Amino acid sequence: MTIAAFRMIPLIAVAAVIGMSADARDDGRYANSPLKGWFESLRSKGGGPCCADADGTTLDDVDWDTRNGHYRVRLQGAWIEVPDDTVITEPNRVGRTIVWPYYVGGRASIRCFMPGSMT
Repeated sequence: MTIAAFRMIPLIAVAAVIGMSADARDDGRYANSPLKGWFESLRSKGGGPCCADADGTTLDDVDWDTRNGHYRVRLQGAWIEVPDDTVITEPNRVGRTIVWPYYVGGRASIRCFMPGSMT
């Protein structure tokens, strides 16, 4: 690898981080929702913000469950174990199961997860 190629690595890393933030979908359609402030206040156990309702993905009951004491979700056809520190433990005001995924290199990871009622 040439010296010029090594110098490009930090630029590529910065471009990747900037590209990850471009996936947000809050286009203003939820601006008048009475739950907008609540969604924006949600934080995982690790303290990270979950973003807004527009950034979350609702899951059908068949696309989430528990195994060995941990939640897991099905995204892009694959089951992913939800890290414990991403689970939101406060009461779910909407009742729907919501996951806030992000994607790195085409693979899904979980920013936050809020279990629903499994009705």
